[in-house]
Amino acid sequence: MTQDTDGDLDSLVRKRIRALRMAQGWSLEELAARARLSQSTLSRIETGRRRLALDQLVTLARALDTSLDQLVETAADDVVSHPAIDAARGQQSWPLKAQPGVTVVRQRMTNPPPGNPSRMRAHPGHEWLVVLSGTATLLLGNRRLRIETNQAAEFPTMLPHAIGAEGGPCEILGIFDRDARRGHQRGEDTGRPARPSS
Repeated sequence: MTQDTDGDLDSLVRKRIRALRMAQGWSLEELAARARLSQSTLSRIETGRRRLALDQLVTLARALDTSLDQLVETAADDVVSHPAIDAARGQQSWPLKAQPGVTVVRQRMTNPPPGNPSRMRAHPGHEWLVVLSGTATLLLGNRRLRIETNQAAEFPTMLPHAIGAEGGPCEILGIFDRDARRGHQRGEDTGRPARPSS
């Protein structure tokens, strides 16, 4: 990579190397030793006085405990994203680009969790949620947990679970891994009546 081909990317990579080094609390000397480069070479790479060579970038990425792809990743043009809205279920969802398969769901709930334990779901995956407003009730296995505004819960979705509002509407923000999201989508396709899901 040369400065003529893409000055912005070149500058970004140099700043990223320096920022990663500083985040580790390493001096130029420490990173140079880990990357088996001279301290002056590393200094010239960081300051733009030396051309970026692919072999050095690979070595630096490894020394900084990152990948070459992450080291040279360009800034995304689409930083701001808009949700997909499911009005029937009262949900907004955003797929996370940085974590493929991970989805963020914002949901307003008005009903309590189902009283019938057979309506609780269990499926592979992991879920994290935070209550944005109101109070939610999380049924998790044999436990009944009250989650208030600004409190969060994290659990493996292999435990039978259901969530709903307590004492009035609540709004939650949930993060599902790929398996948890699939599990909920499969549950929605079974023809069961719609209900708040976690």
